[in-house]
Amino acid sequence: MRPPSVNDLALRITEVELPHPLLVIAARAAIAAGNPDAATDEARLLQRSLLGPAINATGVLLHTNLGRAPLGAAGDPECGGDERAGRAVRFNNLEFDLTSGRRGSRSVHASLLMATLTGAEAALVVNNCAAAVTLVLAALASGRGVAVSRGELVEIGGGFRVPEVMEQSGARLVEVGTTNRTRADDYREAVERHDVAMLLKVHPSNYRITGFTEQAQVADLASIGPPVVSDLGSGLLDERCGWLGSKPAWLAGEPGARQTLAAGAALVTFSGDKLMGGPQAGIICGRADLIGACTAHPLMRAFRPGSLVLAALQTVALAYLRRDADAIPFWRMAQVPLEVLTQRAAALGVGRPAHTTALAGAGSLPGQEIPSAGVELDGDHTAALRAFDPPVIARVHEQTTVIDLRTVDPADDAVVATAARRALDQQR
Repeated sequence: MRPPSVNDLALRITEVELPHPLLVIAARAAIAAGNPDAATDEARLLQRSLLGPAINATGVLLHTNLGRAPLGAAGDPECGGDERAGRAVRFNNLEFDLTSGRRGSRSVHASLLMATLTGAEAALVVNNCAAAVTLVLAALASGRGVAVSRGELVEIGGGFRVPEVMEQSGARLVEVGTTNRTRADDYREAVERHDVAMLLKVHPSNYRITGFTEQAQVADLASIGPPVVSDLGSGLLDERCGWLGSKPAWLAGEPGARQTLAAGAALVTFSGDKLMGGPQAGIICGRADLIGACTAHPLMRAFRPGSLVLAALQTVALAYLRRDADAIPFWRMAQVPLEVLTQRAAALGVGRPAHTTALAGAGSLPGQEIPSAGVELDGDHTAALRAFDPPVIARVHEQTTVIDLRTVDPADDAVVATAARRALDQQR
């Protein structure tokens, strides 16, 4: 008897609330096992493998497998702010396999979700992107050469410099090409002349080199030999932006993790708290054998994230899989139509409504502007706005205070208006 299609079987799983891509994984597993009727059971097993709350009845107060110190209402929106609920105790299955009853891995939850989102074989989460790059270098290239274009030896905020990080990891820097022009042949020559463990591509997420320039593409490097590792930095998951329906103009030219892996990169690294819109985290996606080497490296113990980060990352990842951009504050703010912002600016009833320019920020999309709207106040009122409770943070341009509404929640418009009026009254 011919088995059903994977997608059709996934659509029949109605008893388990999971995003469709995860139901496809469950359906595929059931078909592979020769038992399509077990698709719902497979979905339940997958659901139980995700990070979630658990009741700790072991008598162990700081249970490592259950997240160690439990969280109360401050970290649990389910408590709803009730004072009595604030004393509730929340453990989770951070390192506990609910199926076997044995110790599990804290990497498994996020690995499944991030691999599904990017089309990777496996994934790993650490505490930031700098840690991700350091771990990859230490695990895969310690004592050996890493070829990097001279135009990509970057420094980002906080003094993170690629050459210095490489030195600390134990890898040896092999510079190729020039500041403005680097070709695939430059990498190929480096491999022929040196003991090169990997080819590292660093995306210029916080700077631009324009003019007489050239850079080698991942697809060109993939055939040279050593694995290609692409540090994307900003963390756009998929250039198609399926969670939005189409790619915004201000994301033009920004590479996606899924497309970079498809082009031949063995690994990609990126931040969780930039274009992904999640918590601070460093994410490594790609080949399962290389992810395994990173997982087994001693530095992973120092770089591993805690349950709060993993839970927040899981929430964001599930929103992407549901294609629910409104559940991710970054995308919700970025996609507000300009006419809506203009209407809100007029409704504030203070200052001059004005068209403004928003930016992605956080070292992402340098030079890319996002049309926005807000109000302008004559003079510098930023100190008075900061002194308001809650503080309102604005910017000054040519002795004019600019309040940009793209990054203001509509529920806070009344607060912003009151703060602006008070700031103007203080000037008088």
